[in-house]
Amino acid sequence: MSDLLPQIDKERLPRHIAIIMDGNGRWAKEQGQDRLFGHYHGVESVRDIVEGCAELGIGYLTLYAFSTENWDRPQYEVVGLMELLVSTIRNEVESLQKNNIRLHVIGDLTMLPEYARKELGEALEITKNNTGLNLIMALSYSGRWELLNAVKNIAWEVKNGKLNVDEIDQNTLQHYLCTSGFPDPELMIRTSGEYRISNFLLYQLAYAELYFTNVRWPDFRKHNLYEALIDYQNRERRFGKTSEQLAPVQ
Repeated sequence: MSDLLPQIDKERLPRHIAIIMDGNGRWAKEQGQDRLFGHYHGVESVRDIVEGCAELGIGYLTLYAFSTENWDRPQYEVVGLMELLVSTIRNEVESLQKNNIRLHVIGDLTMLPEYARKELGEALEITKNNTGLNLIMALSYSGRWELLNAVKNIAWEVKNGKLNVDEIDQNTLQHYLCTSGFPDPELMIRTSGEYRISNFLLYQLAYAELYFTNVRWPDFRKHNLYEALIDYQNRERRFGKTSEQLAPVQ
């Protein structure tokens, strides 16, 4: 057991953690290997972090697996990533089921090849009644795509007389986001030393605590997750208020 685990306050865990799994390609290059070598090793990290979150009792874990911009990568890498996605889901669905983990997918799934959509659909169906950790895979996803899609759908509702412009508020917009069924993340982790959110959950991360680490994703393990959680618990979450407003009345 990690010596960091006892330092975590189980009563103050974030309900939802989001992770940008960055650095697979650079990790592979440092090993003198092809980029896909890094992606394959990144699967080990996914397995470890999913297990760690489930053990802690985290409610929601969103992993940024493939952005809409990733389609512009070299063809061999895109094909390899899709094949890796399918084989990983096929290999892991039994473990998800055994550990009561429910799989969700957000993103523009119409861009995925048919064989990938089929595999995903089967995994979603198999795990749909599980009540433990909600594992949300962001595939062919970007925050700007999501917001544009929501605005278009709201416009259609207005045009068809199903929605009054004066009634549109933040709840309306949230209802049309991919994440409408999930709470917003309280903690966002990005690996590999990049300090940006790269078009990830642009609306939902408004008040999330951001945690950046130089550790490449294939090297990220439970003890790195624990470090992020300890850092998170040492912060004061004010949501625009002052420290005095948050202090309990004596």
